[in-house]
Amino acid sequence: MSRKKISTTVYIEPEQNERLHLLHARTKVPVSVYIREGIDLVLKKYEHVLPGQMTLTDAPAKASKK
Repeated sequence: MSRKKISTTVYIEPEQNERLHLLHARTKVPVSVYIREGIDLVLKKYEHVLPGQMTLTDAPAKASKK
């Protein structure tokens, strides 16, 4: 089952549009799928900048009490 998607507008270069549509013509995968995959790649690349819950390995070590 597919998740609900929201509509948005993005502006791309004509060359990007041409290559995306050529890719679609050869693979029959919708252009929107490739755009969402690209967004996922960017989000993964910059996830260190996004807010989130700190993991145990990210937490600073506490000084031991004497």
